[in-house]
Amino acid sequence: MKKKAFYTMINALISHSVDEVKADQITQENRVWLDARAKAEFDVSRIENAQFVGYDNFDIESVSEIDKNAEIIVYCSIGYRSEKVAEKLVQAGFTNVKNLYGGIFDWHNSGKHVVDSLGNQTNKVHGFGRTWGVWLNDAETVY
Repeated sequence: MKKKAFYTMINALISHSVDEVKADQITQENRVWLDARAKAEFDVSRIENAQFVGYDNFDIESVSEIDKNAEIIVYCSIGYRSEKVAEKLVQAGFTNVKNLYGGIFDWHNSGKHVVDSLGNQTNKVHGFGRTWGVWLNDAETVY
């Protein structure tokens, strides 16, 4: 029930303007991960090998070294901020960009691991805010 409510909430917020992928659909590791959350969120935990690009101050120059044909998955907490960054990537000519539907919350809730700033697996996930953190299951939610 909670998962259905979570997806209903996400669908009310995002516009589905770019390709999307769900955590349980990801099997191969050869991709570029871009984290569109705030630096404080990224510092708590992230998807392994993710590059911080932020949202408020996202600059297309921060990804200039990435091959425009590489598979890129952008994520944030639930998928709203990452969708906006993904739109900018597509507009800049990147050809294989996807938004992680449900973001790092759904990633963690699906049993996928996250790592801390040292690369060690952790159960901590930044909840963005108390009204958003309720969507995290079995995480040590940090604010």
